[in-house]
Amino acid sequence: MTAYEPTSAQGAADTGDDVVYDAVVLAGGGARRLGGVDKPAVRVGGRALLDRVLGACAEARTTVVVADPRPTPRPVIWAREDPPGGGPLAALDAGLRHTTAEQVVVLSADLPFLDEGTVRRLLAALRTGGADGADGALLTDADGRDQPLVAAYRASALRRELASLADSGGRLTGLPLRRLTGALDLTRVQDPVASFDCDTWDDIATARARIREHGHVLDEWISAVKDELGIDLDVDTKVLLDLARDAAHGVARPAAPLTTFLVGYAAAQAKGGQGGPEAVAEASRKAVALALRWAEEAAAKPDAAPDAKPAATPDATPDTRPDA
Repeated sequence: MTAYEPTSAQGAADTGDDVVYDAVVLAGGGARRLGGVDKPAVRVGGRALLDRVLGACAEARTTVVVADPRPTPRPVIWAREDPPGGGPLAALDAGLRHTTAEQVVVLSADLPFLDEGTVRRLLAALRTGGADGADGALLTDADGRDQPLVAAYRASALRRELASLADSGGRLTGLPLRRLTGALDLTRVQDPVASFDCDTWDDIATARARIREHGHVLDEWISAVKDELGIDLDVDTKVLLDLARDAAHGVARPAAPLTTFLVGYAAAQAKGGQGGPEAVAEASRKAVALALRWAEEAAAKPDAAPDAKPAATPDATPDTRPDA
């Protein structure tokens, strides 16, 4: 896939209740169109593609990555198809063996724009799909094509069809994914952004360019910093940006980064180190009020006292010479 068109669908809020689910991430492909490079380790926005996908399914009770083990930002279970490189069906079967939830999110490891909101929408679509309930809910890309590796499935339906394929052919190795999905009752969710996958170096370049666009760069940077520092804290970034603006305008430009740092430090100390988003908001409110008071004082022009000397300053030393 090399085309990319922005859409307002990405990040849309989920309309369903929270649900227990497991996740299976397939990360062991050969990446032939990328020259055999370790694709899950390719970085977009300073983060490995695999790490970005793991962030999107962070709410999973159990996450299984089908690939050779490597460092990841959070604990996962590692699995491998036998033999390695046996294709997506064999990899899915290997990963599914480590799951217990009835709903399973199945993802490829090359989805730079997937987020938690999209995963929630897939799970909601699965719960509401059809009168008798669908077997799965998957995304479609910008061209309307199904993306079965960006989907939520009923684990029982996957196990049923995988067992049927294994019984009829003896092995799952090398079988195309459509042999599985063709037998399932699927509902579809259109999202050309979240379904964008990186198959070629052009795709990688497109993804890297997109995250640096004005409308995305701050969110991408904040997410990358939180991952790098191991911070799991969602705050209202607009509040912090407004605080930085007020500090820069009302006090001095260098006050902006220093003030936001102090707000973060104060929030971390709040409630015995248990401060969260509310602590950040409260510290920001106090700092904004202070910055506005500074700005008001600077803007005020009180009438000068009748005997005030224009050049006088608070720390001026009086001239005590006899002829002064």
